[in-house]
Amino acid sequence: MIEKTKYKLVVADDHKMFLDGLLSIISHESDYQIVYTANNGKDLKKYLDINTDEKIDLAILDINMPKMDGVELNNYIKKAYPGLKTLIVSMSSEPKQIYELTQKGVDGYIPKNAKKEELLLAIDTILKGSNYFSSSIKEAYTKSIFDQKNETAIVLSNREKEILQLIAKEYTTQEIANELFLSKYTIEGYRTSLISKLEVKNVVGLAKYAIKLGLIED
Repeated sequence: MIEKTKYKLVVADDHKMFLDGLLSIISHESDYQIVYTANNGKDLKKYLDINTDEKIDLAILDINMPKMDGVELNNYIKKAYPGLKTLIVSMSSEPKQIYELTQKGVDGYIPKNAKKEELLLAIDTILKGSNYFSSSIKEAYTKSIFDQKNETAIVLSNREKEILQLIAKEYTTQEIANELFLSKYTIEGYRTSLISKLEVKNVVGLAKYAIKLGLIED
């Protein structure tokens, strides 16, 4: 009798309890075989680069890992090994990360607290050629699209960026006026306009937006 070919899986996750649980689940599935596990993205990247002749079907990745995170690793895999499917299993559901992953062709994404049945459904769906995203991830992805559109729609002038940066650095209104050779009332007008334009409540919100834009380090 010819033995059925198993799908080969690799896993990168730095949480030992989750990794042990995943190995236990997969060990009871006759169609799958985990051929390598790593506790960071860099080691999995190295394994793939060394074993280029081994046909790996699916890489299961966490996001927050040392040395190389799941977002960076997924981006690398999709560029270097376009035929290799990727499934993110993570507690993180940060909209920007989800947006970047989808733009780079990730095949699926489920939270770590997903039930065993959903994990196996995600793996099966992806290996059969379709994508699989949990409902909570779909909601976060929709939010990421909305946020991207909002950010694209808001355009700040160089002067507005200058003032936003100085507000974030905790300059007073008078200090900003002195720095930019403008009147105190002009700066107050800019501040009021920025609060309205960026849809924040106060100068703390302006400071957070300046960090978001990279105008100042967090």
